[in-house]
Amino acid sequence: MRKVLLFFCLSVSFFVFSQEQEKKKDSIPKDWKFNTKITFLLNQSTFSNWTAGGANTVAGNINIVQDLNYKKDNWNWDNKITTNYGLSYVDDKGTRKTDDRLEYNMLLGYKSKNYWYFSFLSNLRTQFTRGFDYTKDPKVVISDPFSPAYLSFGPGMLWKKSETKYVNITPSASRFTFVSDKFSGRFGVDEGKNSSFSLGFNLSSYYKFNLAKNISMENIFALYSDYLDQPENIDIDYQINLLMKINKYLSTNLGFHTIIDDNASTRVQFKQLFGLGLNYVI
Repeated sequence: MRKVLLFFCLSVSFFVFSQEQEKKKDSIPKDWKFNTKITFLLNQSTFSNWTAGGANTVAGNINIVQDLNYKKDNWNWDNKITTNYGLSYVDDKGTRKTDDRLEYNMLLGYKSKNYWYFSFLSNLRTQFTRGFDYTKDPKVVISDPFSPAYLSFGPGMLWKKSETKYVNITPSASRFTFVSDKFSGRFGVDEGKNSSFSLGFNLSSYYKFNLAKNISMENIFALYSDYLDQPENIDIDYQINLLMKINKYLSTNLGFHTIIDDNASTRVQFKQLFGLGLNYVI
C-alpha cells in the first residue's frame, strides 16, 4: 500500500510541478531552453472464468524527463534529470516495484573547433525506494534509497553535431559509489566502509533518429573502465527507447535497458518495458 501511495504522490506532485513550470516558461531567458516530458505507461489484464487460466494484473509506470540547456557564444551547458518509477499488482502476489531510477546528467562544453568542445561531465544515478529479489522466498532486500548511489565527474572532450547526436570522452573520470551500512561490502565497496573511489575511462553518447514517420528511436550509451581495479571488466549501460506516436498525447512505447556491472551483479542485467503512453510535453 505504501508503494501505491508513493507512486500516486509522485505522479500528482510531478504533474503539479509541471503546471507551475509551464506558467514560468515564458520568463526563461532566450539563452536557456527548458523542456519537460511526462509519460504514463499503462498495462492491464483481467480474467473471469477463463479456462486457459491467468492472473489479473495492473501495472503503471511514470517517466519524467526534464531538460535545461544553455547555449551562448562558445558555451554549451546541458542538464537532464530522468525519473522513472513503476508498480505492478498481480493477484496472489501483491504489489511489486517494476522500475525505479533517478538520474542527473550535466555536460558543460566550451567550443574548440567545428563540432568539438572542451567538456566537463557529471552524472548521479540512484533509486528512490527499497528493492527486493522476488525469486527468493522470503524475498530478499537488494537495495535501499540512495544505496547504492553512483557519482561520476571529470574533464574531457565532446563531439556534438546536434542536440540529438553527440559523443563525450572523459579519459580521467572520477567515480564514487555510496552505500548504507546494510550494504557495506557490496557494489564494489569494501566491508566496513560506506563509499569507494575509482578513476577510469568514461565514454557516453546519445543518438536519436526517425525510423519512419511518427516512429523515433533513442539510443543512450555509457561505458566505464576502472584503471585502479580490473580495467578489463568494462561497465556498460545501454538504453534503447522506441517511440511510436499515435497523436499529440498518445504513443506506444518500447524500451530496452541493459547493464553490465560486475560490482553490482555477476550476470547481465536486462529490463524491457512496453505499453501505451500518455504523453504531456511542456
